[in-house]
Amino acid sequence: MGWLILIPIVILLLILFLVNFYRDPRRTIPKGSNIVAPADGRIISIINTSKNNIKIKKEIFGKIKILTEDIAEECCVVSIFMSPFDVHINRAPIDGIVKSIKHTKGKFFKAYDLEKSLQNEKNEIIIQNKKLKIKVVQIAGFLARRIKCYTKLNQKVNKGDKIGMIALSSQTTLIMPKGVDLKIKINDKVKAGSTIIAYAK
Repeated sequence: MGWLILIPIVILLLILFLVNFYRDPRRTIPKGSNIVAPADGRIISIINTSKNNIKIKKEIFGKIKILTEDIAEECCVVSIFMSPFDVHINRAPIDGIVKSIKHTKGKFFKAYDLEKSLQNEKNEIIIQNKKLKIKVVQIAGFLARRIKCYTKLNQKVNKGDKIGMIALSSQTTLIMPKGVDLKIKINDKVKAGSTIIAYAK
């Protein structure tokens, strides 16, 4: 009979987890020429794609260069790991127009493994305004099998607007031109729409 007592407890815990997972807290969006985080989570990687960057593996560098080639010749690539306990709504890092949306099927490796996660299923959203063009890459993880994109081609978005969601632990990568003034470092915790990642120069 002991297992009968466990059933409502397990159901309650599951309900609490789902309520926590799908929460959508209000965010204060900073004004000005800043670029905000597209996701809640922890910064796991900051990569400069300059040709003289020899600090990262060639395999990783090559895959990242493919992702950045439609943004700028040299880029700053910031990857955010979203754990199952983070808010999983993605937000627009800047004001602008959605210039491109590209969904690519792939694998489902662990989202915090930077090298393998680049092979995962992903959705790429390019947003551009008069001063800046950036890309948000929604990357599925080991548990995450669904990437939701809320935007449409040529849609106008404001900084902090909801642009998508990824279920369970996953990764969101922000690609910016190299010249931005970064305000974050590895292992920093960030919040979508409110944490300033960089300033556009």
